[in-house]
Amino acid sequence: MKTQHLLLPIASLIFIFILSGCANAPSHLIIAPEMITLSENQHINQQATLNVVDMRTANHIVQILRTGEAATLFSAQDRLEDIIKKSLSKHWQQQGLTIQTSAVNTINIAIEKAVISVTQETMSYQVQTEIVLKVTINNSVQTLTSTFKNRGNSKGPFQADVAVFERNFNQRLANLLQQILANEKINNFLK
Repeated sequence: MKTQHLLLPIASLIFIFILSGCANAPSHLIIAPEMITLSENQHINQQATLNVVDMRTANHIVQILRTGEAATLFSAQDRLEDIIKKSLSKHWQQQGLTIQTSAVNTINIAIEKAVISVTQETMSYQVQTEIVLKVTINNSVQTLTSTFKNRGNSKGPFQADVAVFERNFNQRLANLLQQILANEKINNFLK
């Protein structure tokens, strides 16, 4: 009888720890790419319309796959196309490009891929990350199309950490957006 009295508080304590661990798990990723301001390219008296479209069939960013279980999915807290549009608009405007709805230059960005695929094993995990953005610019005379990709693979011990994936995704996305902003062909095409 004494062992039952001791086991009940211990079992309750373990149950509380398990529940508190589940309560702290994130439900969404915070996507906020931090980019360095590029002042090299200046777009004096230039205007453009910027459209960003998400072409993915599913809107999650992280998918954690475990054998015999349903995938665990995490989406961005805000729409990915809105985040990309806001970030690029801000930096192009700092370079002197006016973003407006009725400009001659039209910049269309299609999000073709943005996924972190995690294969979770018992004591390890493998990660494949891929972001693909297709940029199409029309200046009413010509059209320029460029595809920007960022891919990576990694492995880790124990359990996958969504916070680490969030940080890495933000770094990869920032790198890709900076490539678009610094691209010589795009900048020359907008002049």
